[in-house]
Amino acid sequence: MLLASTRRLRAEVLIVLGLSLGQSAVYSVVQLLDKMTSAPLSQATSTLNRSQSTREYFDLTYQLLDIAFALVPVVLVFYFLSMHRQTAESPSGFTRLGFNFARPGRDALQGLGLAALIGIPSLGLYAAGRALGITTAIIPSGLDSYWWTVPVLVLSAMRHAVVEEVIVVGYLLDRFGKFGWSTPLAIVLSALLRGSYHLYQGFGPFIGNAVMGLVFGWIYTKTKRVMPLVVAHAILDIVAFVGFSVFGKAIGLG
Repeated sequence: MLLASTRRLRAEVLIVLGLSLGQSAVYSVVQLLDKMTSAPLSQATSTLNRSQSTREYFDLTYQLLDIAFALVPVVLVFYFLSMHRQTAESPSGFTRLGFNFARPGRDALQGLGLAALIGIPSLGLYAAGRALGITTAIIPSGLDSYWWTVPVLVLSAMRHAVVEEVIVVGYLLDRFGKFGWSTPLAIVLSALLRGSYHLYQGFGPFIGNAVMGLVFGWIYTKTKRVMPLVVAHAILDIVAFVGFSVFGKAIGLG
């Protein structure tokens, strides 16, 4: 019975990752190989938040659809978590992962502190990676300037924060624990996955995001809340996306 339950959970994890960040990791590796075999990484460019149409309102529609559908695996995660509640009184998936507004002030302050802790060294790592030729030029926003550009970039940043922290930290650490894996191993695997789907940006971002994953994973095991991580990640990406869009210069991402 226990073996069947573990197999079911492993299949569940593969489904979630296959529909979300596991798929992104596979594409990222292929994109990295494509870039490395066509020119030096230092000459390559990685553009986030690409424009998808030259027609303003079709581009807006595509952007909003991408954001909405990217959140579907998060909904699937909470659906799976709700399926395995033992009783009606058991904590909901939102409570188990700490994805709620139970302590907004503390979550916001912790998120701001984490953003500062991760964001400032990330700029130095980006510069070092560019100097060493192991990081592509990162363009956080390739969107044209419309009235909706900044709001969409903010929504995009929030989408990335929710998807990554809920799935890669909260959900995977919960499931890895049920597989019987040790906490250090679970954190390392989670961090390596985080780094792997950033490989299309080069090896510098892989290292930086893997380190970020180790820090975030360790903090989650202490707090059992993904909300501070979501806040921190959202701040990092909003600064990068909107900062580039407004000021027009490359910014390293966390």
